[in-house]
This record gives sequence, structure tokens and C-alpha cells, in this order.
Amino acid sequence: MIPDPYTPGAGSADYTVVHYDLDLEYKLATNRLDGRALLRGTALVPLQRVELDLGNLRVVRVGAGARKVRFTHRAGRLAVLLPAPVDAGGQFELDIRYGGYPQPIHGTWGEVGWEELTDGVLVAGQPNGAPSWFPCNDHPSHKSTYRIRVSTDAGYRAVCNGELVEHTRRASWESWTYLQREPMATYLATVQIGRYDLHRLVEPAADPSDARHSVPLRLPAQFVAVDAGLAPAALAVLARLPEMMRVFIESFGPYPFESYTVVVADDVLEIPLEAQTLCILGRNHLSLTWEAQRLIAHELSHQWFGNSLTVARWDDIWMHEGFACYAEWVWSEASGGAAAQAHARVAWNRLNQLPQDLCVGDPGPEEMFDDRVYKRGALALHALRLALGDQRFFGMLKDWTRRKQQDNVTYRQFVAHVESHAPEGFRIKAFLKPWLFQERLPAFPAAA
Repeated sequence: MIPDPYTPGAGSADYTVVHYDLDLEYKLATNRLDGRALLRGTALVPLQRVELDLGNLRVVRVGAGARKVRFTHRAGRLAVLLPAPVDAGGQFELDIRYGGYPQPIHGTWGEVGWEELTDGVLVAGQPNGAPSWFPCNDHPSHKSTYRIRVSTDAGYRAVCNGELVEHTRRASWESWTYLQREPMATYLATVQIGRYDLHRLVEPAADPSDARHSVPLRLPAQFVAVDAGLAPAALAVLARLPEMMRVFIESFGPYPFESYTVVVADDVLEIPLEAQTLCILGRNHLSLTWEAQRLIAHELSHQWFGNSLTVARWDDIWMHEGFACYAEWVWSEASGGAAAQAHARVAWNRLNQLPQDLCVGDPGPEEMFDDRVYKRGALALHALRLALGDQRFFGMLKDWTRRKQQDNVTYRQFVAHVESHAPEGFRIKAFLKPWLFQERLPAFPAAA
């Protein structure tokens, strides 16, 4: 999986980090970050030197066990010389102290990573922004557990991945500690800081005549972190989130984490952002229009497709974005809006007017977030749904998320999985090829 041509020079195939323990102190007025990263790793090959990704922050000291060790830090790579060789399968620990003034990483996808807001912080790491704020093995094929502790100015809330396990106050500082118990790719790790109040969403009482609510489901705790002034608008816009969660559990299988939090930044954001167990909206996304609601659905569905099931290589990005786009149509259909077939027709008509010069199954790094990857990936899934029928299609998806929960996935694995659920003689690879690996748009998939 590494080296990955989409993010050349990032990540290492020599080891994996089992757990990151990050202890951060951040001063908002000066954008000063001081961190201590404790990494517990496993060697995948005989190892004497560990190479990590880290941006412009200055490394102060590196230790391994009780010993101080030598290191170099150049061009975004931190190379650490271990005090003794480690055999393949052996364990090692690193203690890295670092600090500076974090800034986004500039590259093919603009600015990604640590970003200052008008009054707070936002971290959006996809695909290579994690090294802007902590040393890591930055590739989606490496998933780890995390403990993240953020100490920042009093009056501000830090929101990170996973569950809040401790909150303390001392003088002018507040500290927030989170545990992400399920393994997570580095690009999904996040810190959000703002003057946020936390509100818990409650599912409305079910209509006993509604057959959709006849089967009890375990819904996760759902929260909104938002500035007090934006709270009324945010809670109104997100009122249907519990219903949306229910629809996706029914369609895709159990929610794969303990909770879900929507952070609403008091800033205008170009697009909503995802992180494991989190979604980040801007105040400009607080609308009841379909355009805003579909984005909320899109980001929620990434908890299944992208966060629990994470691609092993970036060339399979359609397996995140195509699924999330199709989830928008699933929500529309279930919530009384347009049927998936109608959304598919609109998407197909639009794609038919655009250049047909992109292979969405391997779009290349420059085009990996092109809207054609999203829409044509969704069309591929819709065509598959029509071919298999709803019972087989959604049964296949629920089994897919169950079998691959908290794992990395590939297109080849998906093809094999669909074949195991398809009627005998159904050639899934040949069926998907025109949608994903040919530039010319196939004919619109007609309903049976």
C-alpha cells in the first residue's frame, strides 16, 4: 500500500503505530502549540530507524524507553534512530516533544490540517494534513487508537475524536481528554476549539403506526457543539439528525462508534468536514434547504464509509465519496424527498454534459475530490441496487460494514463481497467496469 502515488513521500510500510497518546497545550492568542506525543509501535520489518511525518513544528527531544535518542527532521520527515534494532513483530515506544506555530500543509489539495478560525481552531486532515499538528505514520492503511488531551484557554471547549473522559480547570486553562478506542486513520484525527456549548439531541417520540419504528435500534448519543448565539439555528437545522441516524442504521448496519458530534464553527466554511465520530459545519451550512441537508447526510454516512471502513489506498477514494453521495439519495428517499432514481437521473444528466475524461476508480491525486468521482460512484451503486434489488443490495451493504468494521478495504475485496451476495452468474466486475474504469459515461440505469 505504501508508497502511495497519491501521497508520495508520506507514510512508512516498515512499522505501524498501535496507539498515539497526544498531550497538547495551545494558546489561542499566539497560535502556539506545545506537544508531547507518546507512540507505541510494532515493527513490520527488522527496524533500526523509524521515519515519521511531521510538518513545520520544531522537535525538541526524542526518547525511546528511558533513553534520549538521535533524530533528524527535514522536509516534513522526522527520522529517529532507535537505541537497538527491533525484530519484525517487535514493539517499540517513542516519546517526542515538539512545539511551534502550526499552520496548514500546502499542496495539491490547497491547505489541509491545522487552521486558525476567527475565534478558535479547526483541523481538517484529509488526505495529508495530520503532520501539521502531530508526528505520525500518515497513511490510511495504518489505523491506531488515540488518547488526545488538549489544554487551552479557559472559556473554550476542545472537541476531539472519541469519548470525553476528563475535563479539568486550573487558573486560566481548561483541559479536555478524549479516548478514541476504535482504530482510526491519521487523517481523521482532529482538534476543534471554540466557545462551544454542548447540546444532546433526542430522537422524537415514534409514531406507533409507523412501521419503520417497529424494530428497536441502538442509537448512539448525538451531540451538537455550537456557540450560544448560533445554537437555536443549529438545533433547528439538525433536528432530524436522529431520524437520519436511524435510516442509515437500517440501511447500512449498526453505527460503528459510541457517539456522534456535529461541531458548528462560527465561521464560513467552504465545505463541511468529516472526522471520526465528528462532523464540522460552518455557520453558512445552517439551512433547511436540500443542499444543506444532503451535506449533513453525506458527512454522517462517512462514519460507515470512510471512518469505520477506510480505503487502504487513496486510488479507491470513490469507495468513500461514492457511498457517501449515495447515502444522500437514500436519506432523501426515506425522509419524503425525491427518490434515489430521480437523484440519479439529475446526476447522470449533469455528468453527461461534462467532459468524460476521468476514470473515477483511479482518478489520480489532482482529481481525487472531483465531483464526478462522487456522483459517478453513486451512480455505480444505484445501478448495482437496481440490478440486485433492494433486499440483496442493502443486505450486501450491511454485511459489508459488519465484516470490514474498523478495517481497511479495497475495490478487489468489495467485488468479491458483492459476488458472494449476487445471483449465480452475475459478473460484478464486468458490471462495474464501465462506471468506474472507463471514461465514457454508461447509459442511464433504468429501473426494473
